[in-house]
Order: sequence, then C-alpha cells, then structure tokens
Amino acid sequence: MKNIVAKPFLKWAGGKTQLIPEIERTLPSSLIGSEFTYIEPFVGSGAILFWMLGKYPKLEKAVVNDINADLINAYRRIATEPKVLISILEDLQNDYHGLEGDEEGKKAYYYEKRELFNARKEGFTVQAALFVFLNRTCFNGLYRVNRKNEYNVPMGSYKKPMICDKNNLFAVSDALQRVEILCGDFEQTADYAAPNSLFYFDPPYKPLSQTSSFNSYAKDEFGDDEQIRLRNFCSKLDVLNHSWLLSNSDVKGKDVNDDFFDNLYSDFQIKRVRARRSINSNPEKRGELNELLITNSIDAKRYARSI
Repeated sequence: MKNIVAKPFLKWAGGKTQLIPEIERTLPSSLIGSEFTYIEPFVGSGAILFWMLGKYPKLEKAVVNDINADLINAYRRIATEPKVLISILEDLQNDYHGLEGDEEGKKAYYYEKRELFNARKEGFTVQAALFVFLNRTCFNGLYRVNRKNEYNVPMGSYKKPMICDKNNLFAVSDALQRVEILCGDFEQTADYAAPNSLFYFDPPYKPLSQTSSFNSYAKDEFGDDEQIRLRNFCSKLDVLNHSWLLSNSDVKGKDVNDDFFDNLYSDFQIKRVRARRSINSNPEKRGELNELLITNSIDAKRYARSI
C-alpha cells in the first residue's frame, strides 16, 4: 500500500479537493519549505490532510480533530484495525450489492442499518463500518443529525456504490500512522502546536440561506457565535505566531451588503475563490459560487486579488 496515495474515504458536503490548487497558492512558502506540524481542527473527510501528507515530505507531524465522535471513531478504527473494518465493510457491500434489482429490499436494508447505527450499541469497529456504509449509500454523501444526535439522511439512488475501497482504506491507515487523532472542541488543538505549525480551518460553513444549512453536522449547531469564537481563536494563534488558513462561505455572494466575514476578519487577508456547489436536491442549483480563503499570512504577493 506504500505506493498508493491515500485519498478521502468518505463523501462529504464541502469537501475541499476542488480547492487544493487555490489552497496551495495560499500557503506560506517560508513555512512549507521547512519542517512543520500540520493541524486541522475540523477534519471532515480529510481531503487537505491526505494531500498535505502526500505533498510535503517535511511535514513532521499532523494533528486532526473533530467534534463529530462518529467521524473520529471511523478515523481511529481505520488507523488501528483496518483489516477488521474492511472485513465488515466487505460483508455490507456484498449484502447491499446482492439486492440489486430489489429496490424495496435495498431500502429496507439501508434503513435497518441506519437504525442500528443510531442505536449506538455496537462495538467501535462495527459502528465505524456502519458509518462508512451509510456515507457511501445515503443521499449525496450528506452527514446530518437531529438534536438527538440521530443520523437522518435518506437513502441515495446509487446502483452499486463503492462501499469498501480496500486499497484506499489500507493507504489511509498507513497515512494515519503519522497523525494524532483528537475528538472535541476546536480550541483544544492549540495545545498541540509546535513552534513551526500550520493550522487549516474548514468549519461548518455559515449558510447562504435558511434552506441551505449543512451545520446540523453535530447535535449542537455552529452558528454566528461559534464563528466569532473561531475568529477569536485565530487571533490568539496569530499572537502566538502560528500560521493559519481558513475557508468559509462567501455570504456576500447572496447579499452584497452582508459584511459578516469581511468585518469579522478585517485584520487578516481575505481572498475570494470559485468553488462548485455539489450538494443540492435541485440539480439546477448545483453550480459555481465564491468561497473565502482567509489567512494571517503576510505574503502580499499571494493576495493580489484579495478584497
């Protein structure tokens, strides 16, 4: 598996693979050219994590965190028990694919596994396998829970989805041997920073409308007060001389008078980049829009298009 480049093992709303070229141009060259620690307080699907691990040989250590305990359990099981996890996923995949042509049977199987997952009575590895199964078979790979922390995404319409990508799971497991995996509030990651550290923040985005919110990512919503707390944390890291980069939605794209982020991060560099919206129940509303890349980097040449 050493020759296989690890890639995200989940589908994820807001995954950052498409923004990697812009993110790469935004990274501080002085930091990336030396040995450094990479810290991602909202790891999600890990698109930037796996890219960083493969791209920068001087990355000494990575630390990832997320408040989503089910997500972090999946990371930990892949890191520590890949063979057992893969065995369970292969069984789930065989069962699900065996129902091809029996839509009612597939539907019953999906909702049975969703109910089993929400009961949270299985062992850690089975729970991780159920998490991956639901992610690969649900509607558009969306992760959403209600206030009872119950996963409530309906079944997707994929005919034969890849549920167990064995080779990639082993590659991910190898990559995660270099990673410390935390579960909790994003502020705890400050305790793991080294003198030469880079933080990348990909928090639940501020929704562009009441119907476009994906911040039911955990049972407690990530609202404006949390966005402000995150800015305060970034300011603290800046005082401590840590480099950071943050992405978020560009609310001005919906309302030109909405200066929420422009005011919130007025002390830092703000760059608007194009991104593709990939999750919407209406295919006609899946298209390009602006997102924000915000940083405390002082390399002005990299921000000729900053606003």
